[in-house]
Amino acid sequence: MRTDLHIHTTGSDGCWSPAEAVEHVRAIGIELFAIADHDTLINVLPTAGLARQAHLSFIPAAEVSALVNGTGIHILAYGVDTTDPDLNQLLDSNRTLLERSNEETLQELAAAGYPVDLNAYASYDYDPSHGGWKALNFLIDSGICTDVWDFFKRLLVAPTRPPWPSFPHPAEVIATIRAANGLPVLAHPGVSLREQGVSEESLAPFLEFGIAGIECYAHHHDEATTQTCLAFCARHDLLITGGSDCHGGFAGRPLGIPEIDSSDLRLGSLERFITT
Repeated sequence: MRTDLHIHTTGSDGCWSPAEAVEHVRAIGIELFAIADHDTLINVLPTAGLARQAHLSFIPAAEVSALVNGTGIHILAYGVDTTDPDLNQLLDSNRTLLERSNEETLQELAAAGYPVDLNAYASYDYDPSHGGWKALNFLIDSGICTDVWDFFKRLLVAPTRPPWPSFPHPAEVIATIRAANGLPVLAHPGVSLREQGVSEESLAPFLEFGIAGIECYAHHHDEATTQTCLAFCARHDLLITGGSDCHGGFAGRPLGIPEIDSSDLRLGSLERFITT
């Protein structure tokens, strides 16, 4: 089956509603997919129902933020119980931390002389189909930046505080995912570990943290990174997943790229979470 196990919707920072995501998935021939929104499960159940109607195979997921040694890490939580109270508390806390960080960014920009109206931001609402997040859309609609790349390259270049909120340690995130009946997979290590590089040494700590698998196939990976991840999974008997990290029209990552067949992956006990 053609597979994409990392897709975002309007539940976090993607452009597509659950119905639009399912239609795009079906249109290009993907048969097995997962919605993995950032720190939320809000669109999992609606998408699962729509996937069933479209005769598509689906895995529930979320992409959970973590922090280790000052570096932001994303852990994909597959197959979790969407009602688990501890997991939902962690996700709620992460979203609160991120929103607070976004507000602090706006305050920094205002202090630096940018025309940021903090009172206007307090009452600001935006169209989720634009993709991104509230603060980014506010800056775009205010004419202060043009898009997400302009924001990161021009505005967010020298923050006066740590670049990541104080998300929980990966070991805590992984333990919470497992307690919620899920399987934790390290998302796109080519991004998360780009400063130190992807290697046996940089991946090894995640074994101690309790990781179950690695997203080996990712839009962000070159062939060498993919092969390093695959070899690590083979040595340590880990699950192998992959996905596009598509956000719809936001962030420029096409759905279904890289092209992945389910036979490329090692889903193992993840298969028990697939609904059809």
